[in-house]
Parts: sequence; C-alpha cells; structure tokens
Amino acid sequence: MGITKFGQYMRILRIKNNLLMKDTANELNVKTPFLSAVENGKKKIPSDWYEKLCSIYDLSSEEQKSLKQAIEESADVIKIDILNCNEQQKNLAFQFQRSFPDLDEETSKKIIELLKRDE
Repeated sequence: MGITKFGQYMRILRIKNNLLMKDTANELNVKTPFLSAVENGKKKIPSDWYEKLCSIYDLSSEEQKSLKQAIEESADVIKIDILNCNEQQKNLAFQFQRSFPDLDEETSKKIIELLKRDE
C-alpha cells in the first residue's frame, strides 16, 4: 500500500512549515509510527484530525478545502448520514451503495458530472 492523498498533503504541509513527522505526531498526541501508518493507508484517519490539523498549521480556507479533499480521497469507507433525509434520498443512498461495485468508468463520470452541476 502506497502513500495516500492525505499522506502526500501532510508531507507538503510539513515541508512548507519546516517540520518533521515527529513534530506533527507530537501535536496530534500520537506516536510517529502511527502517523506514518495513517499516511500510508494502513490505519484510518482519526475523525478529529481535520480540526486539529487546521489549527496546528493555521490553514487558510483553500488549504482546509484541500485537506478535506485529501482526507475524503484517502478514505476506504464512506458514511452517509441519512437521519434527516427524505425517503427518496434514503432510497437513492441505498441503491447507490448496492450498485456501486458494478459501475463502469463511463457511468461513474456521468454521475459525477450530474452531481457537479449543483456545486
């Protein structure tokens, strides 16, 4: 397993701020090997790290967006909160979950473009 998007982004942040992995690990109250395992996709990114990293590195809104995207792209499991969704939205989420493994690249691109229209 290679370095994740999150790991790549973290390395850029450390270089930009002239810090070592050990420094970031200390700020996150973890051991360096754990941070390394997270960056390499061997461990999940703890849910509270986004806020902590934004604070540690004093990230701009654009940098926060990039960090969030790197975290999302590094996730191997994605959860969708459907608590406040209507029935149609819930049905869509369940159908997408069932169909996801069988989506081909062309269909995936079409869905992405359809969803990006609202951004």
